[in-house]
Amino acid sequence: MTDDKATKDSSHKTKMQKLKENVDSSIAAADTERGVMILLTGNGKGKSSSAFGMVMRALGYGYKVGVVQFIKGAQLSGEEMYVRDHCPQVRFEQMGTGFTWDTQDRSADIAAAEKSWAVAESMLKDESYHLVVLDELTYMLSFKYLDQEMILSALKNRPETQSVVVTGRGGGSALVDMADTVSEIKEVKHAYNSGVMARKGVDY
Repeated sequence: MTDDKATKDSSHKTKMQKLKENVDSSIAAADTERGVMILLTGNGKGKSSSAFGMVMRALGYGYKVGVVQFIKGAQLSGEEMYVRDHCPQVRFEQMGTGFTWDTQDRSADIAAAEKSWAVAESMLKDESYHLVVLDELTYMLSFKYLDQEMILSALKNRPETQSVVVTGRGGGSALVDMADTVSEIKEVKHAYNSGVMARKGVDY
């Protein structure tokens, strides 16, 4: 029993040493310091939640953050209430129309999208923002509310030290190609599809 434990301990130590060598090697190879573009996409829950996790992370270091939410805004959310009340270093803007399938007014939605994009574009030109979150921006491309080349140019030409997070389903291959990090969140199960109501403080 003792010999078996010693063998397992030795095997574990060897595996962990190899893992550490691989991790250390990857860290050493990453020698470029600059802002990154992160795309959070897919049909699963958690894209905006992940983005706001990065907002909290940036705030922990005292960085200035900008958030523009496309699509959302007609209904209050926990993140909006918290950020507005407790995070003065975050500029928080919303398109304010709510979901496009509720408004059913293309012209008004395009006008609201253009107004919100003007705010986002100003953030993407301002090097004082360490992190900019463009929540649900992909829908503006999917619905053709905003010009793709205009958005790609602003993302590409932002300050070198600024990071940006784009969330939402779809949005096209150009965003995927441009992003440094792309995470696709896959839905396996969702409580809503089983008749469970969206829960305050969890879903919104």
